[in-house]
This record gives sequence, C-alpha cells and structure tokens, in this order.
Amino acid sequence: MASSSPIKYALLSVSDKAGIEQFAQHLIQHGFSLLSTGGTSKLLREANIEVRDVSDYTGFPEMMDGRVKTLNPKVHGGILARRDNPQDLASMKEHGIERIDLVCVNLYPFREAVAKEGCTITDAIENIDIGGPCMVRASAKNHAFVTIVVDPNDYAMVIDSLANNTLDEGKRRGLAVKAFAHTAAYDGAIANHFSALNADGSKRQFPDIFTRQFIKTADALRYGENPHQAGAFYADPEDPVVSLADCDVLQGKALSYNNIADADAAFSCVRDFSENAAVIVKHANPCGVAVTGSQAEVYERARAADDVSAFGGIAAFNQPLEAETASLIAQTFMEVVIAPGFSDEARKILAEKKNLRLLQAPSIKPVDAGLEFKRVSGGLLVQQRDTHILTREMCKVVSKRQPTESEWHDMMFAWSVAKHVKSNAIVFAKDGTTLGIGAGQMNRVNSTRIAAHHGGDAIQGSAAASDAFFPFRDGIDALAEAGATAVIQPGGSIRDDEVIAAADEHGLTMIFTSIRHFRH
Repeated sequence: MASSSPIKYALLSVSDKAGIEQFAQHLIQHGFSLLSTGGTSKLLREANIEVRDVSDYTGFPEMMDGRVKTLNPKVHGGILARRDNPQDLASMKEHGIERIDLVCVNLYPFREAVAKEGCTITDAIENIDIGGPCMVRASAKNHAFVTIVVDPNDYAMVIDSLANNTLDEGKRRGLAVKAFAHTAAYDGAIANHFSALNADGSKRQFPDIFTRQFIKTADALRYGENPHQAGAFYADPEDPVVSLADCDVLQGKALSYNNIADADAAFSCVRDFSENAAVIVKHANPCGVAVTGSQAEVYERARAADDVSAFGGIAAFNQPLEAETASLIAQTFMEVVIAPGFSDEARKILAEKKNLRLLQAPSIKPVDAGLEFKRVSGGLLVQQRDTHILTREMCKVVSKRQPTESEWHDMMFAWSVAKHVKSNAIVFAKDGTTLGIGAGQMNRVNSTRIAAHHGGDAIQGSAAASDAFFPFRDGIDALAEAGATAVIQPGGSIRDDEVIAAADEHGLTMIFTSIRHFRH
C-alpha cells in the first residue's frame, strides 16, 4: 500500500549523463526522492547521492540483460495517473503506486551505434531503447501533472523554475513537445536505418522510408519568396555542415526568405576557396567572384566584375572582415555580409548601415558530405551534396596546345565558380577574377553570349568554364569569338572530336574534367 505521506519521486535514467549529478542534487533540495536504473543509478551512488533502484521500488529485478526494467505498472501508473481523477488516485492507493512527478530520460545512442564501423543488425537491435521512449511518451502525455526532461540543456531552466515556483503547465507543455520530438526523431532514425538494409544486412545508399526532423528557428520570416506567401526557416540538426542556421546575426533587420536562399549560395561558394576570396551573389547566382590579394582588393574586383548586379547583393568572405573592406562595402547597398568574424573597426563602420545584416559564421571550412533536399510536387528529391573539388591531376588536356601556367590558374578558378552557377553555366575569368557569368539559360550558346556581354573587352585572353559538355562546336566558336584562349569543360559528348577540332582551329587550349556540375 502507498504510504500515508505520498513520496514525490523523480525518475532519472539517462544515456547522456552530462550534468545529471548536479541536476539530481538540486532535485533532492526541492523535495524529490530519486528513482533510477542501471548506469545512472551507479553514477549517482558513486557521487554519494541517495537514490532508490527502480527494481527495489517495483519489486521486480531488471531482467533479460536490462531489456525489462521500467516496463511496470508501478512506474507507468505513477507517471500516467491523473492527479485530479479520483478513480486514478484510488487505483494508485490500491496497488501501492507512488507519484512520479518528474521524469528525466534520454535514449540509447542509436545513431552513434549504427554509425560505427562493423555495426551488425544484432548490434543495432540491442541499441533500440524500449523502456525509455515509453516513459518519455507517458510523461509527455501527462504533462498536466508530470515534468519530462530529455535535454541536459533544460536542467538549469527546470531547477530555476522549481526554485521560483514557476514550473507551470505551459513550461511542462513546452518540455512535452520537445519530448515527443525526441522520440519521433529516435524512431525516425531506427526506421531509416532498417529500411536501408538489404536481406544480408548490407546497407543501401538511401532508405526505402526516409524520415528527417527540422526545427524552426526563432526568428520569423516576414514572408516567403513573395509578400503573398508565408515563409519560415527550419534548421536540420542532423546536417554535419556548418550552415546559415549556425551563424550569429550581429546586426540588421530580420532576414527574409530570399536573403537566406541567396546567403546560402554565397556561403557555399566562398568556402570552396583556400586563398583569400570574396563572393557576391544575386538571385542565387554568383555575379562577381575574386581570389588572391588583400581582402579589400579581392572585394573590389568581385564587385567591379558586375557592379550593376552587385547592388543589393549578398557578399561572403572566407576570412574575418577587415576595416578597409568594410569601408568599401559601406559605399554600395548590400543586403547581407557573411564572414567568419568581423574586426571591431569593421563592426563600427558597418553599424552606420542599420539595415545591413551581418552574419558571423562559426567556421568557413569546406562543405562536408551530407544530403541535399529539393521538394517537388508529390515528393522529395534527395541526393548527396556536391563536395567535389577538382585538381590538375584529374584533368586531361585534349587540345594540341598545352595551357600556360596562368591559363591553368584561370581555368581552375573559373571551374570552381561554375560549380555554383545555375546550369547552363558559362564563366569567363582571368587573374583570379570573374569577368562574365552566364547562368540558367536553356542552351549553352546563350549563356556564353550573356557572359561575354557582361565581360566585354576584358574577356580577351581569359579562360572559360562550362558546367557541362558542349554538344556542338557552336559553343566553342562563341567562346573564341568572345576572346577566350582557354576552355575547361567535362567532355563526354558524342561530338567531342568535333568540339576538340574547333578548339584547335581557334588555337584554344582545352581540358576535360570528366565530371560535371549541373545545378538546378
């Protein structure tokens, strides 16, 4: 039978044990008695914290290698009982069930286990938590009376709320939402893993069932692409890549849907360069890119590459922003500036531009492997992120004339930029600066003409990059007419011989990369 003075229990059973000892001590100070299991119980005892084993409370030992320990009516009855329901209270009294008013549980590290080399189906199965999700869901369901904590980052808030008597139903509901998301993500990871396994246990690239959880950022977007569309920005906690969601907004008005899309394009491009680089993006395409030289020089060249398009653009840098560069930025209307840091003087200069958004990235390292998503009507396209970085050793010179050293540099630079331009993409570049960019046209010849129009006479003696092969010689003829002397392209057309012959006729040097960079 239950005691005449009901015990206020907190049940602690965590895989992530960060901060659990301090949390337990605070709970005791606030009148809780502790229940625990396995490793958590052992850790608390070693810290001289008084704790009662769940098996002692339920009268049933942990069994089946720990598979069964909390699946018991005395646990779930104590969690699920409605404190304002006389029948529930009568059942508790009849069966000797105590109230469990706080549950702190996080789950077996399933993702980490299956990511290990050599993880077998048996290993994966043994890392599927059963009792944990049951307690989390039960506590979240009964959040009107029970506090559920799944994230160590919430310990301080819970303790502070207990101290101030402000742990109300609203806060408990917020914790319950987080708990439901926790178990949903956990079950999603399990479904993803097992639906990607073949009968022999080998793993396929993509699961048959794909589940991913996204978390809305705190800042609301004013609207979507257009004012009549609502919009929001959701972060992907599973993506290993440092992204815009990880950036600190240092100043400026709220980011818009289009700001985020364009800033992502600029950030993705600038991090592909190891030398000092500046990228200016407009409507998701680079309009000016430059490398090599001081940061201020590089920015000036990138802006001058297409100063009309640069107006109202997004500028990204792969080095902390310096005061001299900030002074140049202040001369032109820019929407967003992204950099891995800002000097105090640069901050002071740009503070005069009240609406200019400054995004400070925690890292500018090259993009890691991961997945990209594109929503289409009725479904979702998923692919590996394009992380390919070209080196000279991967290229093949197919023309009679060999490239000069400067042509090599110009072609490799132009190729790196073309990777980030919407297909069909043509990029003219010289001396580490883009001269003309043709993007998103329905045929490559028109892209060439647009890029040549932007570049004008400056294109003479430049290198040109194409994101995909030339299906006919007319593209090569257009490049030569514009003034290019070097061409880098994937190759692979059934008319490659004709295209190579055209390059030789014009005295162009041409290299094949054997890889393309379509971007839609």
